[in-house]
Amino acid sequence: MDRDDLLDQLTEDILAYVMHGAFPEREFANAIKPDALDERFTEYELLLDLHFILSPSVIEFVEQLPQRVRNLQTDTESITRTRRGTIDGKINWSATIKQRYAQNPGDRSVFVCDNRTEDYDTDENLVFKRVVAIIYETLREADEYLQKEYAWVNDRWDATLVNHLRRIVEQNVHVRRIRKPKAYEPTDRMVNTASESRHPIYRDAAALLEQRRRLFEGDREQLETLLTETAITPDDDETLLELFVLFRFIATLEELHETNAQFETIKTGRQEVAQLTNDDGTEIAVYHDNSASKRGLSFRAFPDDQDDLSRTEKVHTTGFDIANDYFQDRNFQTHTGRPDIIVLEITHPDGEHDYLITEVKNSTNTKTIRQGIKETLEYLAFLQQDDKFVYDDRESTGEYFGDGWNGLLVIQDLVEETASLDDQQDNEIKILQASEIERELADALKRFF
Repeated sequence: MDRDDLLDQLTEDILAYVMHGAFPEREFANAIKPDALDERFTEYELLLDLHFILSPSVIEFVEQLPQRVRNLQTDTESITRTRRGTIDGKINWSATIKQRYAQNPGDRSVFVCDNRTEDYDTDENLVFKRVVAIIYETLREADEYLQKEYAWVNDRWDATLVNHLRRIVEQNVHVRRIRKPKAYEPTDRMVNTASESRHPIYRDAAALLEQRRRLFEGDREQLETLLTETAITPDDDETLLELFVLFRFIATLEELHETNAQFETIKTGRQEVAQLTNDDGTEIAVYHDNSASKRGLSFRAFPDDQDDLSRTEKVHTTGFDIANDYFQDRNFQTHTGRPDIIVLEITHPDGEHDYLITEVKNSTNTKTIRQGIKETLEYLAFLQQDDKFVYDDRESTGEYFGDGWNGLLVIQDLVEETASLDDQQDNEIKILQASEIERELADALKRFF
């Protein structure tokens, strides 16, 4: 599957799950945020705001602020006050005579004065203040990345532009006189008023708020832009494929069991991304990456134990055999890759457990695929539940890796002829290409139920 196909399907899945509050936003944010960002940016809204302030429209808006902010509009309001013995403002003689006559015709110390004041808290200014505050606060959160001169920030926010914004927010008298918008402000009416203003600063501010609202509500176009840039950088297609496979697992499980997955977040104290319960009481938990660690699952080897050294040897020999069985006339070399996996844990009514370990490699490179085969076998061979090997039948060849359906490697689409899923029946793990997931995943999962 090419990048556009992945983006199209992944956008559909995000619209179906993440934006409807089903899929944990923290898990999604952690998946798409660049490694350079710290844990604060696993908060989904902060990550979206970081994406928002890096958009060209926001940069252009801030670049024009030093000139435009001089023309902020105010409402002029007249206030009439009655004074005794002093004059405060312009004397309204007509009102003064009436007031004296009504109170005490002989009292010449009474004056009615008119005062004109400027009101900065107009609808348009509150819209403007809200946009500027969002940009300012998000930049403050990302300040350390500005200081370290990360290209993905500094290419758009140079020191001059950042200082312009800070001076406007912190020192400009007119901006500071606009009150802080309340939690529910600006309202739709305020934004509409600003969008119809004859002043471009207000029209642009309203447009930016609308852009941000669409981003937070999961507008398809905005989502595709977010994914295309992977929040900040467009070079991590591996993450796109991993998320695609993760969502395909969840959707396929829902179809097989005719039920909706229950999604959990790390904040609730549960580690699984999704959980389903079958009619017969079978529980299915889906983990992504290392999220299963707190449920007693691990993939640790014990190299000091002679028995476990044989496992390592078995991984290498079996991996070589599977790779040669899958490809024709290929020579392979070692290749390294990052181990991000999807773990499916099935708990049957009798308390027995099954596992499906899935490794994803966004590659057609045979060296990378061979490494993926090796890693998947390692996960199976060293899969432990509460410090005990899950597959530990030393007398049966291949039992280090389960029954042949406990390991799955997903790779990118290949042009050459490869073994079908049926042709891989006797292999210790199975290999699927990205375009085969929709067609073959259901059959692979049915074997567990």
